[in-house]
Amino acid sequence: MTTNRASSAAEQLRDGALLLAKRGWKVFPLRPGTKRSPALHGRKDCPGKGVCSGGHRGWEQRATSDASRVWACWSTAAFNIAIATGPSGLLVVDCDQPKTGWVWPGSWNRRGVSCGLDVLAVLAEQAGATVPATYTVATPSGGRHFYFRAPADLALRNTSGVLGPLIDTRAGGGYVVAPGSVTSEGVYELVDDAEPVDLPGWLVQRLARRPAAAVSVPREIPAMRASRYVAAAVRNECERLAATGTGAQNQALFTAALALGRLVAGGAVDEATVREALHHAMSRLPLTRPNEPWTPAQIDATITSGFRYAATNPRTLRVQGGDAA
Repeated sequence: MTTNRASSAAEQLRDGALLLAKRGWKVFPLRPGTKRSPALHGRKDCPGKGVCSGGHRGWEQRATSDASRVWACWSTAAFNIAIATGPSGLLVVDCDQPKTGWVWPGSWNRRGVSCGLDVLAVLAEQAGATVPATYTVATPSGGRHFYFRAPADLALRNTSGVLGPLIDTRAGGGYVVAPGSVTSEGVYELVDDAEPVDLPGWLVQRLARRPAAAVSVPREIPAMRASRYVAAAVRNECERLAATGTGAQNQALFTAALALGRLVAGGAVDEATVREALHHAMSRLPLTRPNEPWTPAQIDATITSGFRYAATNPRTLRVQGGDAA
């Protein structure tokens, strides 16, 4: 009886890992019953063979969506499942419950905020938005993991407390324990099987890091293409923005401001021109927010946020004869 139950648990975890791999997510095994112990060899005992034949590879590099490898691995034991968020193109927002003795920071010590979920709801309210429905997992401690598609043009990494107290994020360099995994605290349970949606713009703005000055190398565009490049860049970003549908408009505006803000920071185009173009693009949006239309102040706030992050990574254009050719 015990053997049958163990076999059934192992098969369920194997099937769960295969389903995640089918989504294209990169998984790797955790030791049975744990959430912080990868069931993989370390650098010291690396055999230097197979995937490590060119040098030791860590769990993030060895995570896989190859069904044959997943089947072979999870057929040997009831391993818990980890998803390497960065290679999977995911950013997971981890909302936790307070532990015994937890003290809220002064600015959050207010009525109605009792856990990480409440903090996330406050952040959404401040942004005039809601937390969108997306792939969601309940943790044994009573927390929630919200899975989002990470923006491809921003190399987001793990954070702790950046969004607010009791909220961490897992992206590049991180992993989350997948649904179906079991620890001494309980089971990680899938509560919403929806496809992950794009990371909302109001979260992108809070998580986008300013690049270090030492690595912010301006990128140059050949002078003969300068004016045409700038005009095309502004036009293309505005066309994409004007075609944005419901639910992604703020993120689209921030992304456009981030891209064009690099040209502003590099002196290729003046700020007023870009602001005017982005405002015009927003005015062309379909009436997807009839009950809460965009105001000029809201548009300006998002553009300013994009410009601020872009300022540390300018894109400069070479000029001939005092004018960009």
